[in-house]
Amino acid sequence: MMLKVDRAEQGSWTVLHIRGELDLVSSPVVRRRVHDAVALGRRDLVLDLSGVQFCDSSGVGVLIASRRLMRSCQGRLRLILPARGAVDHSHVNRVLAALGVRRLFDVYEDVAAAVDEEAEPLSA
Repeated sequence: MMLKVDRAEQGSWTVLHIRGELDLVSSPVVRRRVHDAVALGRRDLVLDLSGVQFCDSSGVGVLIASRRLMRSCQGRLRLILPARGAVDHSHVNRVLAALGVRRLFDVYEDVAAAVDEEAEPLSA
């Protein structure tokens, strides 16, 4: 399955809607889109992973690299994980948890919550 990344702006937040498989072949696309947003001066980024059906270690690597980049420019990164029942049952969430990196990310249930300054992230 091909990866598709759409970009939207919501206030100070750039939202990248990612759909498909986030793997060795497709992860450079996400990395480029994150870098493009930062190059445009955007410092608040939401990666909407609700359309991601598969994520391998390369995909996790791009998420960690995105977190590092956003932190280095005093930005913020928030993730939206796929909602297949409870968030604990999503593939991406299980991969992040299995690798011990889920706690590194602020995860929200949807875009509205992620761009809301008052919303609290979901627990790890």
